Amino acid sequence: MLSVVVVDQLCKYIVLQTMYRGQSIDLIGDWLKLTFTENPGMAFGIEFGPPALITIFSLIATVLIVLYLFKVGGIYRPYRISLSMVLGGAFGNIIDRVFYGKILYDDPFFLGKVVDFIHFNVWRGIVPEAVPLLGGKYLALFPIWNVADMAIVLGVVGILSFQRRFHELIEAQSEKGTEPLTSEGIAAASALPSETGREGEDPGKQQSV
Repeated sequence: MLSVVVVDQLCKYIVLQTMYRGQSIDLIGDWLKLTFTENPGMAFGIEFGPPALITIFSLIATVLIVLYLFKVGGIYRPYRISLSMVLGGAFGNIIDRVFYGKILYDDPFFLGKVVDFIHFNVWRGIVPEAVPLLGGKYLALFPIWNVADMAIVLGVVGILSFQRRFHELIEAQSEKGTEPLTSEGIAAASALPSETGREGEDPGKQQSV
């Protein structure tokens, strides 16, 4: 989590020091650019209310993730890493929202905008009218985002990918009677033979001591 926050804030600091707002630098033709923008909404420019409300919502969501991460802190490592990536990305953007407005423009705290600069210009244009909800609207794929946004997306993908295995291990712990939600308990649950294996054992192979 900490590494995500550090890399995210370092990249944003470099952008703030070396680029002006609206500047765009081509990296790979017109497909990949560095474009400095400030996003008042959520990830990918999604807005659902005033900036202060978005900041408060982000803080609440982050606290819930922290509590959940503490609860499952000793479980399946890939799942824990995925949660940490989401948490690190959330913290990175919260720093922008809470402090950047004050630092850059002397605005009140909690009214800052998120610094975005990674611009994947895969496709842009008017969405066909037949497409539900988005029909007739201008859409850019992908929008301009930052390291924190990328960490959140990768973390969510990881959570979706590893949650099945995570729940399987939790069920195994419960069935074997091992201590729940600890790395030791999961290791014990994984090491114990299945009921099927026990039933298939030949009693004649068992030796008394």
